[in-house]
Amino acid sequence: MPKPDIHPTWYPEAKVICNGEEVMTTGSTQPEIHVDVWSGNHPFFTGTQKILDTEGRVDRFMRKYGMATTSDSTSENESSLKKDSN
Repeated sequence: MPKPDIHPTWYPEAKVICNGEEVMTTGSTQPEIHVDVWSGNHPFFTGTQKILDTEGRVDRFMRKYGMATTSDSTSENESSLKKDSN
């Protein structure tokens, strides 16, 4: 049994609001929780995440560990052949 008058009020049906619409309910010490991002609109969870390629780092990583696609490796081989022939 909790001590009286020391615990905050518990709201078992607190509303989680994102972009002006209720997205879920949960238990909280606040009746409404306003969030900017939640799992329903975050790119990681929705599968729309894009990798930002800064200075070709992703391409360099892919080549280094042999993960380049066949079209990438073909274009690399062609460009290396052109350099060798000059």
